[in-house]
Amino acid sequence: MAQPAALVLEVPEAAGDADLELSPCEESDVHDSFHRLIQEQSLRVAEEGLELLPRGAAGRGRQTLPRPAGAPVHSSATLRVLASMPSRTIGRSRGAIISQYYNRTVRLRRRRNSRPLLGNVVRSARPSLRLYDLELDHTVMEEDEKRSLLVKELQGLSMAQRDHMIRNMPLSLGEKRWLREKSWSPKGKQQGQKGRGGTFSCSRLRYSCILALHSLGLVLLSGLYAARPWRYALKQIGGQFGSSVLSYFLFLKTLLAFNALMLLPLLAFLVGVQAAFPPDPSGLVPTFSGLELLTGRGCFTHTVMYYGYYSNTTLSQSCASPRETGQDSLPYNMPLAYLFTVGAAFFITCITLVYSMSHSFGESYRVGSTKGIHALTVFCSWDYKVTQKRASRVQQDSICTQLKELLAEWQLRERPQSACGQLWQAAMLGLGWLLCLGTTMGCAAAVLTFSEVMIQRPDADGQGVELLALPLVVSVLNLGASYLFRGLATLERHDSPVLEVYMAICRSLILKMAVLGVLCYHWLGRRVAKLQAPCWEDFVGQELYRFLVVDFIFTLLDSLFGELVWRLISEKKLKRQKPEFDIARNVLDLIYGQTLTWLGVLFSPLLPAVQMLRLLLLFYVKKASLMANCQAPRRPWLASHMSTVFLTLLCFPSFLGAAVFLCYAVWQVKPSSTCGPFRTLNTMYEAGTVWVHRLERAGSGASWLPWLHHFLVENTFFLFLVSALLLRARTRSSSSTSFTLFTRRGSGGAGLAEPRRNLVTPVTMTLHAETWT
Repeated sequence: MAQPAALVLEVPEAAGDADLELSPCEESDVHDSFHRLIQEQSLRVAEEGLELLPRGAAGRGRQTLPRPAGAPVHSSATLRVLASMPSRTIGRSRGAIISQYYNRTVRLRRRRNSRPLLGNVVRSARPSLRLYDLELDHTVMEEDEKRSLLVKELQGLSMAQRDHMIRNMPLSLGEKRWLREKSWSPKGKQQGQKGRGGTFSCSRLRYSCILALHSLGLVLLSGLYAARPWRYALKQIGGQFGSSVLSYFLFLKTLLAFNALMLLPLLAFLVGVQAAFPPDPSGLVPTFSGLELLTGRGCFTHTVMYYGYYSNTTLSQSCASPRETGQDSLPYNMPLAYLFTVGAAFFITCITLVYSMSHSFGESYRVGSTKGIHALTVFCSWDYKVTQKRASRVQQDSICTQLKELLAEWQLRERPQSACGQLWQAAMLGLGWLLCLGTTMGCAAAVLTFSEVMIQRPDADGQGVELLALPLVVSVLNLGASYLFRGLATLERHDSPVLEVYMAICRSLILKMAVLGVLCYHWLGRRVAKLQAPCWEDFVGQELYRFLVVDFIFTLLDSLFGELVWRLISEKKLKRQKPEFDIARNVLDLIYGQTLTWLGVLFSPLLPAVQMLRLLLLFYVKKASLMANCQAPRRPWLASHMSTVFLTLLCFPSFLGAAVFLCYAVWQVKPSSTCGPFRTLNTMYEAGTVWVHRLERAGSGASWLPWLHHFLVENTFFLFLVSALLLRARTRSSSSTSFTLFTRRGSGGAGLAEPRRNLVTPVTMTLHAETWT
C-alpha cells in the first residue's frame, strides 16, 4: 500500500491581488484568471488525499510534510503537471468556475450601481476562493446554491453584459444554455422592464431579432456541418482501422469533389445550353433496351451524353428579327463554347489539384511536427466538447489507434537489422521488381495484340456484348496482376509497412499507366484511321464509358466475393484472423478510374457525372466490406504523408497524361466530318482561331479579346506560372504557419472549451522520467 509522500511546497503571496479589479471590458481575461486560480490551488496539492490548510498558514513561508524513508521526491515541475491533470481537477473545476463568475457578476452589478469598490475593503473581508479548500472544505456552499446565486446576479445585469458573461464562461454548452434560460425568467424580465421603462421594449426587440438571426445562422452552420458526406463514417473508420485505411476513403472523397467541380461548368455552359436548344434529329432514335447501361450505345448516342450530339451552329435568341432591329442578336458559338468550356474545366481542376497538393504537403511536412508528438497525443488529444456516448467511444478508439501507430513507428526506427538480413531483402526486392516489370510488359503486349485483333474483325463496330471484350480483358489483367504483386510483397517481407505500401503503389501504377498508354494509341492512332466515315469521337467516348462500367463491376465483385471468400478461407481453413485492407490496390483503382474520366471528358461531357455515381456507390460498398471482411493492420503505422503521395500521383502521371492526350486530340487529330461541333474544321483548335480572326475584323472595340486569347490560351507559360506560384506560396505559408504553431507558448488561459490549443505545448511540456512512474 502506497504511503503519502512528503512534499515541500511554497505558496508565494501575490502582491497585486489586493488592488485587482476588472472592468466589464476585461472579461475576456477570465480564462487567464481561472487558470491562475487553479495553478495556485495545484501548488498546494501534491497527492489526492492531502488536506489543505487555510491561506493564513502560508505566512510561515514553508511547510514540510512527513514522508516515509525511500519515498520518491518529485520536482516542482512534475508536481505542477500532476496536479493539473483532469483526474485531479475535474471534480472541483465546475464549482470553481461558478464561484468565480458569481464574484465577477457581483462586482459588475455593484459597479453599475455606483457602489463602493471591494478594493477598499480589507483582504480578509472580501469573498475569495483562495481562503477555502476547493475539495475538502465542507463550509463552501453547494454547487446548486452557487448556480442559483449566479443566476440571480445574472438577472441583475444588462442584456449585453449578461450575454458577454455567459459566452465567456468555460462551461459546457448545456450549462450555458441553462444559465441563459434561467436568467431570462419572468421575474427578471419584470425587473428589467421596471428599471428601464419604455426603452426596454425597443432594445429587447432589437436584441431578440439579433438573437434569432444568430440562432438561424448557427442552425444553418450545424446543418451544413451535419450534411457533410460520411462525417460519422470517416470517424468510425479512422478509430477502428487507423489513418492508413482512412486515407483511402479521404482520397475517394477528394475525387468526388474534383468531379463535382469539373461537372459544374460543363452543365452550365455546355450540356444545359445544348439541351435547351436541341438539334434537329438526324434519324430514328432507338428505344431503350437496358443494354445501353453496359455498352453506352443505342439511345445514349442521341443525347447530350456524347460529342456527336452537339451542333456546330451559332445559337441565338432574340425578341425581334435582325431585319427589324438592324443588328444581329447576341450569338452563342457552340464550337467555341465546347472548346473553351472543356479547357476551363481542366484549368480549374488543375489549379484546384495543385492547391490541394501543396496544402497537403504543408500539412504533412510541418516544421517541428514530430517534436513532442507523443506527449501531445497523450495530453492534448481529447476533445472536451464531446458529450454523446457514441462520439466519445469513437474518439477513444481513434486516440488509442493513433498511439499504437506512433509507438509502432518509434519501435521501427529503433529496431536494428543484420547485414545478412539486408542482403537477403535486397535480393528478394530485385527479383520481385524483375517479375513485376515482366508482368507489366506482358500485360501491355496482350492488350495491344487483342486491340489489333478487335480492329481487324469484320464486325469491329458491333452493337452488342462483343463491345465489352476489350474492357473485360483489361480488367482481368489488372486484377490478376494486382494479386500477383500482393503475393510478391508477402514474400519480400518488408520491415516497414509504409515501404510495402509505397512499393505496391509504384508497381500497380507502372502497370496501369502502361496499359492506358497502349489504349490511347489504340484510340487515337488506330481507331481514327479505321473509323473515317463514322463518328470516331463517339466511339472513344463510349469505349471509355464501357471501361468505367466494367472496372466498377470488377471492383464490386472483388469486394463482395473476393474479400468475403478470402476471409472465410482465413478463418475456417487457415485458422487465421481476417485479412487486411489492401490500400495500394484500391487507391490505384481510384486513380485508374479518375484517369479514364479525364481522358473521356472531351468526348463525353457527362462522364464526370458517371464517375461521381460510381464513387458514391463504391464508398458504401467498400465500407461494408471493410467492416465485415477486414481487420485493422496487424502492424500499425502512421499514414501522415499518404494523402500527399496520393494527390501527387493523381497530378503528375494521371492528370498530366490525360492533359497531353487531350491536347494531342485538339491540336493534331482531324475531327469527324459527319458529327460534332467541329465537323467543318481541320482541327478542334481552329474554332478558337476562327473566332479570334472574326473579332479582329469586327473593330477596335473587341481588340483586347484576341490579345487575351493569345496570352492565356496559345501561350502555355501562363498555366505553368500560375501553378508554380500557387505551389510555392501555399508551401511557404503552410511551413511558416506550422513553425509558429509548434514554437509558440500557450497564453496560460486553458479553458475547457479549447483544450488542444493551450493545455500543453512542446515548449512547455518538460516531463521527467519520474512522471511516468
